[in-house]
Amino acid sequence: MVKSLAAIAAALLILTGLAVFEHLYTRESFDAFGAELQTLYQKADAEEATESDAEAVRLAWEARKEKLHIVLPHGDVNRFDDVLSETVRLIAEREYALALPKLEVLIHLAETLPSSYAPSLANIF
Repeated sequence: MVKSLAAIAAALLILTGLAVFEHLYTRESFDAFGAELQTLYQKADAEEATESDAEAVRLAWEARKEKLHIVLPHGDVNRFDDVLSETVRLIAEREYALALPKLEVLIHLAETLPSSYAPSLANIF
């Protein structure tokens, strides 16, 4: 009986630790990505963004995406891929007025998505 309770307690501690690590990793990744998006947004707003700026943000996302696929559902990752691809194309074509709303969507997603997977009562029940 004591061994069973100890095993259950150890399993709960491990799961809790993994959930906290997952949240912290996801939050850190999206905070950094959000900062990159903010910089691109400011450049696009000033109509100074170039295709290479947008491609640099996409490459940074691709690097993060490889690791985030482990903790995020495919749908959320694909949503970022789709909107980011549209944004890169619009910036390449110098359609800044159309690219800015897409960047706003990406910035909002980068701010809100990690809290969707936070270990909280709202996400558990």
